[in-house]
Amino acid sequence: MAEPALGTHKVRAVPEAARTACEGGSRWIDTAPNYGGCTVHAELRPVLEEFPAVRVATKTGFYTRAQGVAAVEAGVLHAGMAEARHSLAPGFIDWQTRHSTRDLGRADIVFVHNPETVGHGDRDRLHAQIRAAFAVLEDLATSGLIGGYGVATWSGFTEDAFTIPELLTLAREAGGPGHHLAAVQQPVSLVMAHPITRALDGRGPLVQARSAGLLTFASAPLHGGELLDLVTPELVEFIRPNTAPATACLLAAGSCPSLDVLLVSASTRNHWDTLVAALDDPLTDTELRKVLDVLALR
Repeated sequence: MAEPALGTHKVRAVPEAARTACEGGSRWIDTAPNYGGCTVHAELRPVLEEFPAVRVATKTGFYTRAQGVAAVEAGVLHAGMAEARHSLAPGFIDWQTRHSTRDLGRADIVFVHNPETVGHGDRDRLHAQIRAAFAVLEDLATSGLIGGYGVATWSGFTEDAFTIPELLTLAREAGGPGHHLAAVQQPVSLVMAHPITRALDGRGPLVQARSAGLLTFASAPLHGGELLDLVTPELVEFIRPNTAPATACLLAAGSCPSLDVLLVSASTRNHWDTLVAALDDPLTDTELRKVLDVLALR
């Protein structure tokens, strides 16, 4: 069973949502420096100080225009890169991660954010860039500045840009057998259900990551809110009778085998308590397969 945790992407009142999540039992908060117009890290810090047992994951790679300008002025991005909004350049990774840990106060995991966007179909080039990013994060983890690192991807696994065994190999090349690769994050939902299907069959990145001792995070379980416009009352009732549409969709994603953390953006304590109660009674593998079979017929 996956545990719910706060994902801050598109959350407007971040401090309030974070405090509500922490009070509701969330053990993780997931964020990124480009969320919330550069302010989300600073807004989260007082909450993280209030709840020291809650761990925080952030990301590196994407940046806002203002962050890009600052990075160019700092000499870690080439002139003209302020508008590019994404870079895996080692100097930039180091610079951005140090800024993130300063603003947050700590970082338990730093995800390399959607690295597949830089490969342009050249897997060797992409893997070299990931290895270089891992080497920077290994140094930061060894120094104690961060707890560990991972990869947060939108399409890297589905487009075969990399696999879990390949990421583990790159981590060993960057940090040796005691590397600090700690987690992976990918979309899991009734819209992007391929990870669920593969996990039910005992294969795929979630199963491989869990077997390797990596934490597994699911992002976008409501597909950016679009799923609520797609799901029918009949499907909701089939998933779990007398359940709200959002809860039913989150329950289906959170019941995925080999999934540790389900990132959600519930903003009230009642939403959190309802979700926690639902995930305490996850769908069985048989029930989840039936839900996917119904989806396949639509």
